Amino acid sequence: VATCSLNQWALDFEGNLERILESICIAKEKGATLRVGPELEITGYGCFDHFLEGDTYLHSWEMLGKILQNEETRNILLDIGMPVAHKNVKYNCRVIIFNGKVLLIRPKLFLANDGNYRELRYFSAWAPARYVEEFHLPRIIRDITGQSTVPIGDAVISTIDTCVGVEMCEELFTPNSPNISMGLDGVEIITNSSGSHHELRKLYRRVEMIKEATLKNGGVYLYSNQQGCDGDRLYYDGCALIAVNGQIVAQGSQFSLKDVEVVTATIDIEDVRSYRCISSRGMQAVNTPKYQRIEVPMALSQLQINKKILIRPTKPTKEFYHTPEQEITLGPACWLWDYLRRSKTSGYFLPLSGGIDSCATATIVHSMCRLIVEAAENGDTKVINDARRIAGETKNSDYIPKDPREFANRIFHTCYMGTENSSKETRERAKNLADAIGSYHIDFNMDDIVTSMQALFNLVTNKVPKFRVHGGSNVENLALQNIQSRLRMVLSYLFAQLMPWVRNRDGSLLVLGSANVDECLRGYLTKYDCSSADINPIGSISKKDLCRFITYARDEFNIPILDGFLTAIPTAELEPITHDYVQGDEADMGMTYDELSTFGKLRKIERCGPFSMFSKLVHDWGAELNPTQVAEKVKKFFFYYSTNRHKMTTLTPSYHAEAYSPDDNRFDLRPFLYNATWSWQFKKVDSLAKEFENED
Repeated sequence: VATCSLNQWALDFEGNLERILESICIAKEKGATLRVGPELEITGYGCFDHFLEGDTYLHSWEMLGKILQNEETRNILLDIGMPVAHKNVKYNCRVIIFNGKVLLIRPKLFLANDGNYRELRYFSAWAPARYVEEFHLPRIIRDITGQSTVPIGDAVISTIDTCVGVEMCEELFTPNSPNISMGLDGVEIITNSSGSHHELRKLYRRVEMIKEATLKNGGVYLYSNQQGCDGDRLYYDGCALIAVNGQIVAQGSQFSLKDVEVVTATIDIEDVRSYRCISSRGMQAVNTPKYQRIEVPMALSQLQINKKILIRPTKPTKEFYHTPEQEITLGPACWLWDYLRRSKTSGYFLPLSGGIDSCATATIVHSMCRLIVEAAENGDTKVINDARRIAGETKNSDYIPKDPREFANRIFHTCYMGTENSSKETRERAKNLADAIGSYHIDFNMDDIVTSMQALFNLVTNKVPKFRVHGGSNVENLALQNIQSRLRMVLSYLFAQLMPWVRNRDGSLLVLGSANVDECLRGYLTKYDCSSADINPIGSISKKDLCRFITYARDEFNIPILDGFLTAIPTAELEPITHDYVQGDEADMGMTYDELSTFGKLRKIERCGPFSMFSKLVHDWGAELNPTQVAEKVKKFFFYYSTNRHKMTTLTPSYHAEAYSPDDNRFDLRPFLYNATWSWQFKKVDSLAKEFENED
């Protein structure tokens, strides 16, 4: 049997078809008689509102027609994903085909509609369970298959030697998953087609649920997932799996530059039947409602296998997990590569400040370059051809990226934009990092431009704003900082557009942002400053995880100068440095990065408002802080979070990696105009804090 991870791209019908056919060919070459692909693989999962358009359904049928007609798709049972409209209702479906015939259209029963998912916006859930009716095929398919109607609904496929059922992504995560009733009704092989995105520390939960699906009930479970960036903030992290009786027997990569990866295993179906010989299971099975079985005149088992003594069932293997530091090293790097090659631009531009956030972004780009060189060394022609095009070497058919630093110098541009408030230390750190990773680095001071802006303001208003350390108000101080920040954004786009021209190359560069998830949550950034970019690989990663990543990269990539970033105090360097004042991020914010992570998780993951957040933290932090101190921290967080929430409406599209991301696009939907006093909520917090104090 075979499952796969495909790097599909939303609405890239021809490219998606090519990858589907390649996966089928590989599966057949490996001897598989059943192949399952990712969810909505014909269209790509991330089409969003394009799923409301008739064209999307028409082109899906056209691609399925090409699959049905292709000789390479013969003699293998295929589970293909596409959207289907039935009686003017749209469904997320699997289409099961064999030898040029459609056997079954199986719609999704339980739709994903939380977090990043909005399937109910486009599709309806099929109901009730086990209900099947006739679907009238479109003319383009009738002409190919000679069929007028086929079954649509919650049915299973019965071959000569076994029974195959379908489960789709979210259905695995529901309390009463379809695999339970299918297994009890004698289904021995269950396929799961997913569009599941990467999130730090999430893979373990997915793998455990796949194992659990066959641990109690027995059976074979084939998990397929999309892999890569298909045009959005998400990175689908592959990791195709095959489980038998609660044990993993085959596992694909979680992060890869490959467009097609096929995972196969040899299964002895008698192992499933033996595993299910449990009296209590039989008691439940005889009372389980039956599924309609769609008969197909083929056998998944091959007689020649039994005659070859060297062919044996695939043995169980220990599942593999990356550490969170490795996930940050690989996931955003693969996402950046997909975005770069598919956007047809010439590289990346990064404002490199000398702080740990932009350092992390630069290090991720370095990781991307390392992955490209590794893929080129392994002969990946798709990666090599993309690298040639992006590096401007299309006329040089012999160019192959062999050194990450050399390749980075072609496609990665960094820039230190200093002012009189910048320190020698940050400038040196930026330069040393650029040297270490090989980026094309430029360095300049922009004081003249800042002064021009201030002079213009003075000319118009006859007022001269001052920094706080020079006697200015908070309003003046903030405005003078924001001038510097916003000018850096303007200059970033100027240089990103013209640097390829300066170097006698075509195209333009994508600007990278470097605001982390905690700063976004708190709003500790200037609207339309360098946080405003084309994309941001770290926008959903916490400061703590970024520090751990830099520690890992220092040793893994042998970049000792990263130590300097780890020990430096985080600072925006937007205010003048004096003998008794140096600007620091945590002092500016009035809270630590660790506290911000805690607030973020309670707000989003545990769905806490001010009162319930205080009610939890007063116990968690009670050993270090009294109730009034905890209340003040909670109120301060919610005040700044709500005051700055409007900044999330213009947040740069960021790689999604953290479950408490404040991304306003669709993951974290909140108002952006709050009553920042939270008057009743804060009164309740103060009242409870006072009760706790009186108890003491």
